Amino acid sequence: MLPGHPPLVSPLTFAASSGNFSYICTAAFPVGTAAASSSPLGIVPTRTERDQMATKVVSVAPRVEILAKSGINEIPIEYVRPESERLDLGDAFEEVKKAAEGPQIPVVDLQGFDSPDEEVRRACVEEVRKAATEWGVMHIVNHGIPLELVEQLRKVGKEFFDLPIEQKEQYANDQSSGKIQGYGSKLANNASGQLEWEDYFFHLIFPEEKINISIWPKQPTDYIEVTKKFGRQLRAVVTKMLEVLSLGLGLEEGKLDRELGGMEDLLMQLKINYYPICPQPDLALGVEAHTDISALSFILHNMVPGLQIYYGGRWVTAKCVPDSIIMHVGDCLEILSNGQYKSILHRGLVNKEKVRISWAVFCEPPKDKIVLKPLEELVADGTPAKFPPRTFEQHIQHKLFKKTRGDFKTPN
Repeated sequence: MLPGHPPLVSPLTFAASSGNFSYICTAAFPVGTAAASSSPLGIVPTRTERDQMATKVVSVAPRVEILAKSGINEIPIEYVRPESERLDLGDAFEEVKKAAEGPQIPVVDLQGFDSPDEEVRRACVEEVRKAATEWGVMHIVNHGIPLELVEQLRKVGKEFFDLPIEQKEQYANDQSSGKIQGYGSKLANNASGQLEWEDYFFHLIFPEEKINISIWPKQPTDYIEVTKKFGRQLRAVVTKMLEVLSLGLGLEEGKLDRELGGMEDLLMQLKINYYPICPQPDLALGVEAHTDISALSFILHNMVPGLQIYYGGRWVTAKCVPDSIIMHVGDCLEILSNGQYKSILHRGLVNKEKVRISWAVFCEPPKDKIVLKPLEELVADGTPAKFPPRTFEQHIQHKLFKKTRGDFKTPN
């Protein structure tokens, strides 16, 4: 448990509908050693499980965008965080100013990994290893994705959220029927009834043979082309980062990518997060504290601050580093590395000046094909395995439903 914070919860989302709107409700569960995850995971609980999990039914609220544009000066009580969390909340612009003199998330230049000079290459590997070990997060620059394409991605994402609500609702998701991809809003269905100040659009972007173009936005007209191109370019960055991280563990460079499913099975899920202007940013969160259940997560944003990392016993507000991509270590990579790489606890602040949009891509292994466990090369008499073997599906079940090894038929 964090000092001054309530126990972490791991959110599970499912849908409820009312009138013309569909809303994502979140059931929260206590988490033991693993922190929480905010990635839509595709797990649809049974009706009995939902009844058992829900501790409080919250009233259906409109999209957060509607609330923000309604002219309210005070946010609804459902969005107000507990007093224990509010002690260190604030407007993202103010918090990033305060953080200027404190510890900063490392910036790693990936260009060195492509150098013909082996010493330069080794130095890049060590820089990534150190950041992944000590922080679990880094800004990566010279990542190889054309900056023009990054700007196009930002443009089409913003243009989608600039559409009238009625048009966006055509893409509304409905997890109760298994439709987890699409346009949604996150509502909490936990003891405090806390909601998050965020709308989003979620869908798979790679491998291309597994994507469902029919649920992607048709407006703007270049959304599909730009997003597919970005997915291909980012997969090359994922490959390179997994190579660097493998070498950082003393493994051959293709090891981690293969362990996570490789080019055919490693899934890349895009979640565009839309955080409207908030009249009381010292009371609300865009996303509550969690770790990502993925292997790696990559984040672009519109140069509006908001990301906070829990490091050294305090919340560190991330600076906006031009032309960079933020990369998080997730739970799966922490497991494979036997805890050497850290799945970082983070959250999202809001502000009362500018809309923040972020593009988060979660790199996830297939749910049942692969057993996640500490790699044999990293386990020895003095360093026993810190995590039991599980499939990705079983890891999700453990994290969300607190199921133990005895609940699983496989693996042993």
